[in-house]
Amino acid sequence: MKVAVIGGGAAGFFAALSVKQHHPKAQVSIFEKTQKLLSKVKISGGGRCNVTNACTSISQLSKAYPRGEKLLKKAFRVFSTQDTMEWFRARRVGLVIQEDNCVFPKTQDSQTVIDCFTREASRLGIDIRKGMGVSKLERKLGKIGLSFIKDPEEQWFDKVIIATGGSPKRSGLQWLEDIGHKIEEPVPSLFTFNMPQEKITRLMGIVVENALVTIQGTKLKSTGPLLITHWGMSGPAILKLSAFGARILHAKNYTCKAQVNWVNTVNHDEVALEIKNIIGQFPKRILANIRPYFLPERLWHFLLEKSGLPPDKKWENLGKKGMNKLVTLLTNDVYDVSGKTTFKEEFVTCGGVSLSNIDYKTMQSKVLANIYFAGEVMDIDGITGGYNFQSAWTTAFIAGKLA
Repeated sequence: MKVAVIGGGAAGFFAALSVKQHHPKAQVSIFEKTQKLLSKVKISGGGRCNVTNACTSISQLSKAYPRGEKLLKKAFRVFSTQDTMEWFRARRVGLVIQEDNCVFPKTQDSQTVIDCFTREASRLGIDIRKGMGVSKLERKLGKIGLSFIKDPEEQWFDKVIIATGGSPKRSGLQWLEDIGHKIEEPVPSLFTFNMPQEKITRLMGIVVENALVTIQGTKLKSTGPLLITHWGMSGPAILKLSAFGARILHAKNYTCKAQVNWVNTVNHDEVALEIKNIIGQFPKRILANIRPYFLPERLWHFLLEKSGLPPDKKWENLGKKGMNKLVTLLTNDVYDVSGKTTFKEEFVTCGGVSLSNIDYKTMQSKVLANIYFAGEVMDIDGITGGYNFQSAWTTAFIAGKLA
C-alpha cells in the first residue's frame, strides 16, 4: 500500500507515523511544499511547544473548540490528551504540566518534539520530500494521482492524507475545492485587539489574572488573564474571545467596543459592597493607597484618573456618586477596538474544508474515497493552551490508522 501525506507539519508527521504504526508494510511519503519541516512546532509556545492540554474530560475538552466540537467529541474517545502524553513519554520525551494545564516538554524546547518526530520517521522508513508542493489531485481506476508544482512527473498512490494546515486565504484551498470539497471561508482566529486611541496602552506589561471581557452588541464573552500591550489587549481572555468571535469580528472589520469587567463580578451590588467595606475599614486612607480586589497598582491609578476622582481623596469622602463611578469602571470599562494583530508564523484560521464533507469516524472525505484529512486544513480550530496541537494529533492518528 502506497500512502502520500501532503504537509510536513505537526498533523502530517503524526499521520505518517500513525500509518506506519498501524500498517508497518505500507510505503509512506511526506510531501512538504517548503524547505522547512515542522516549522509551526518550532516556534509554537514561544519556542517551547505546548504539545497538549492536561484536561481529561472529553466534554470539557471539546468545548475549547469554537469549530469542530462535535467531531472532536467522538475523536477524543479514540485518541485523547492522555494518549498524547503517553505517546511522547513512550518515546523518551519527558513532559511537564503547568498550573494552567498546558503541557510542555521538560526541556522547554520545541526542538525536542521535532527531534522525536524526525527520529521516529527515520526509524520507520518514512520517505520525506521537501520542496514538493502539490498542484493537482485526481482519481483514476481506484488510484490517486498527485501532480507537483516543480516536478512534471505525476505520482500515484492508494491513499492520500491531506494535512496542509490552515490557509489564511481561500486561494490556498482552491485545489481542494476543485475536486469537489466545500470550503468554509478562512478568517483569522486567535488574535489580539488593537486600541490605538486608548491611553491604557501606557500600562503595557500589566496582567489582570481574572477579567471578564464582552463585545458590545453581541453575546460574545470570555474570562481569564488579560494582558495590556503597547498596541492594546492580549492574553488568554482576549485570544479566546477572538476565537469564538472570529466570524462576527471579521464581519465588523475588527472595529467594536470591548467591555472589560476588571474584577469578573457581574453583580454590581457585590462590588458596591466591597467598596463600602473599604470605606468602613480605611475611612482616613486615600483612594490611591487602597486597591479593590488587589488590582495592579498602575491599573488602579489609571482607573482613578479615568474616573476623574482625585487619588488623594479620602475613602470616607467618596460619596454615593463617586462610589457609583468606581463600581461602573470596575465592572463595565469600555475601550474602542480598531483592528487586530495576528502572529503570522503561528496563525490559526477559522475555516477550511467543511466538516460536512468528512466522515467523523475515519477522517475520510465523503466526496472522494481514499482521501483523508488531518489537522487545521479542516474547519477545526481551538483556543490557546495546547488545544490546536491536540486536535492535530487526534485527527492525524485516526486518519493514519484508518487510511
